Amino acid sequence: MLDMDTKNVVFYNQGTQERKFALVAENPTSEFSLDFSATAEMVTPAVVHIKSKVLTRTTGMQRQQVPDAFRDFFGDQFNDMQPQEREQASSGSGVILSKDGYIVTNNHVIDNATEVEVTLHDKRSFKAKVIGTDPSTDLAVIQIRENDLPTLAFANSDQVKVGNWVLAVGNPFNLTSTVTAGVVSAKGRNLRIVQDKAPIESFIQTDAAVNPGNSGGALVNATGGLIGINTAIASNTGSYAGYSFAVPSNIVSKVVEDLIKYGEVQRAFLGILIRDMDGNLAKEKDVDFLAGVYVDSLMKESSAKDAGLKKGDIIVKVDSKPVKTVAELQENIGRQRPGDKVVLTVSRNNKEVLIPVTLKNKEGKIEIANRDSKDPFDALGADFEELTDKDKKQAKIENGVKVAKLYKGKLTRKTGMRPGFIITKVDKKPIKTIKELKEALRKTDGSVMIEGVYPDFPDPEYYALGLD
Repeated sequence: MLDMDTKNVVFYNQGTQERKFALVAENPTSEFSLDFSATAEMVTPAVVHIKSKVLTRTTGMQRQQVPDAFRDFFGDQFNDMQPQEREQASSGSGVILSKDGYIVTNNHVIDNATEVEVTLHDKRSFKAKVIGTDPSTDLAVIQIRENDLPTLAFANSDQVKVGNWVLAVGNPFNLTSTVTAGVVSAKGRNLRIVQDKAPIESFIQTDAAVNPGNSGGALVNATGGLIGINTAIASNTGSYAGYSFAVPSNIVSKVVEDLIKYGEVQRAFLGILIRDMDGNLAKEKDVDFLAGVYVDSLMKESSAKDAGLKKGDIIVKVDSKPVKTVAELQENIGRQRPGDKVVLTVSRNNKEVLIPVTLKNKEGKIEIANRDSKDPFDALGADFEELTDKDKKQAKIENGVKVAKLYKGKLTRKTGMRPGFIITKVDKKPIKTIKELKEALRKTDGSVMIEGVYPDFPDPEYYALGLD
């Protein structure tokens, strides 16, 4: 894991038909040249400039923070203290993957966008439709209505080696078709920067120069194969300071295919809490040190528990492929879908044990989900808790569900809601349990009115938002 303050890792952006995408082989040539002009000429036409109009919320004084006397004094002016939505421009890059206009970019480039515009290498501009997003990997797919477009093909990111030459192609500072070169300096970086409930981070780290606006652009090998989507930089200033990070192409290709085919990513989970194995952990657990991933605990009815994994197991391989870190394990499982089978090699009592596992989704099912079965909680970006008697007494209510934790999602973007808020009604229907909340959200027509209270302020609060 990279030892750095995550506040210094910043994103680059300023501000059903089954589809298989092409693969390219690694370069077999024995000759090597530092002249990348041919590769740059091939790649740049397939990298686009993306401009988004994004709704943001200005930070105003929250109602709960204003004493009654001040509210009475200000009267109608109090409304001006509430957070307001305003539109801002955001820009980044994207990579064309199919001749009929499917483009991959970063989720944070188009997140919460009201309008997305794509400008091609030849200066033509198109309005784009958002096909799907995956906050867990910070990826998104958009589409423009055009045919016979230039494309890039995926290369196998597993074959990328530290020291390989790479090119980063994008639109930093709105400077279109910018190409920089560098080498792969590390793989499997987990920076803990993806703000999602179940983030998957196993970045390719390079020293190719990138800057704001490169988000969603291409990281390619010396022969022009797409090995990653540029996502973040390590910086104290917000501009390039030595290292950049890209989502590996083997993750990208799976996410893209799922978003186009199913409308959401079909994600598989082992259902375990894990830690990187190191010398200190080995001493703490009184086991021989072995590079791998330590199983700290298992969730009920998880695929790992059903398969027979145990607390204290050290996972060292997935399908014969060595895994030495949490990031590597997450990357390998993240490429799978519910129902897929993998064989885990674990060290148990200093003996290797092979454990076949049938993977499940987070709901504990092995079936592929359709567009209509998407969990409404995913869009909200929150964890919920049932109310205790103490909660009810403090808030002076009889029913509700507490917002325990908020992530990046519609509740934070659209409402300014704070953790601790108690949802009492959805579309005027009383809510008593988490199950009732989920069912009520599933039955909405795309927009919803949420009513509730904060424990320290008993007056009702109302939040309206769209779930589409």
